[in-house]
Amino acid sequence: MVLMRLHWFLPTGGDSRYVGAVTVTEGRTAAAAVRPPSVDYLSQVARAAESSGFDAVLTPVGIGCEDPWVLCAAVAQHTSTLRFLVAFRPGFASPTLLAQQAATFQRMTGDRLLLNVVTGGDPVEQRMYGDALEHDARYARTAEHLEALDRLFAGEPFDLHGQHLDLEGARLTLAAPKPPVYFGGASPAAERVAARWADTYLTWGEPPAMVRERVERVQKLAADEGRELSFGIRLHVIARDTPEEAWREADRLIEAMDPAAIAAAQERYSRMDSVGQARMTALHGGTAASLQISPNLWAGAGLVREGAATALVGSYEQVAERLDEYRRLGFAEAILSGWPHLEEAYRVGEQVAPLL
Repeated sequence: MVLMRLHWFLPTGGDSRYVGAVTVTEGRTAAAAVRPPSVDYLSQVARAAESSGFDAVLTPVGIGCEDPWVLCAAVAQHTSTLRFLVAFRPGFASPTLLAQQAATFQRMTGDRLLLNVVTGGDPVEQRMYGDALEHDARYARTAEHLEALDRLFAGEPFDLHGQHLDLEGARLTLAAPKPPVYFGGASPAAERVAARWADTYLTWGEPPAMVRERVERVQKLAADEGRELSFGIRLHVIARDTPEEAWREADRLIEAMDPAAIAAAQERYSRMDSVGQARMTALHGGTAASLQISPNLWAGAGLVREGAATALVGSYEQVAERLDEYRRLGFAEAILSGWPHLEEAYRVGEQVAPLL
């Protein structure tokens, strides 16, 4: 039996006992970020994840959080074995520079880097960075960057003249192992890029019937490219001794959400061209009326949080059962989180992980 590898999350936009936005200010209230994302605090979270048996920590990228490269380089110095799944946006920097950064990170940490490719799904935020490409063009650019990254780590100088890149004699002079590439995206354009260039395809936490169809489709696309992919799923966790305690905690999180923050978040979702975000938003419809969308799967986080919007809610045993259900669907990895991330890293690592 293949065991599921578990990862945790670094809240680089701030942390608290409440759900907050992740990479932007819309939907974020003061109560949702009372613990600033300092190196000291995030190192505590990282050490808690490391000592609790998590393999890596995911960091987001966006206008409302700390830069993941700088922050992870700092936090890595306070850990020994934990790996860092560092998010980056193709097109915001040269792939040659990205390869240099990645290789340096590998050498400075003992090869503890994983790369999380974030193509971007909010046109307004993209333009803040000077990027005006439309949806499918962003994924075409991503494909060129991932090809360049692959060839840079192969070690031989090369030219690449594409629609979005024009490289001549590109090379990586100081060698390092190429970091595994994690990639998410729910559109046909995204799935084609994943099938060709990703090592692990990531999905957000949709109900099992929804993700089964996606896994099968992306598996076939990868097979058509002569490749095999690993699959990972991104979920929050609200686990307690009993189901009743867990659902009371979910209710507490909902009660603390400011209606104005919910409205601001939903307005942002409506302007985005991300297919994955549209799928997440459809799970809750922007209201708290019906948030349990599958056994032990709760969509309440998505009322104010972009991206990963669902949580497994229940007893430790129930949460472990649901994770095992995803494992049997083909997911070899799960990226988990909970509020606050420090205390919940210990809880999930001590109470849920051993049951898997």
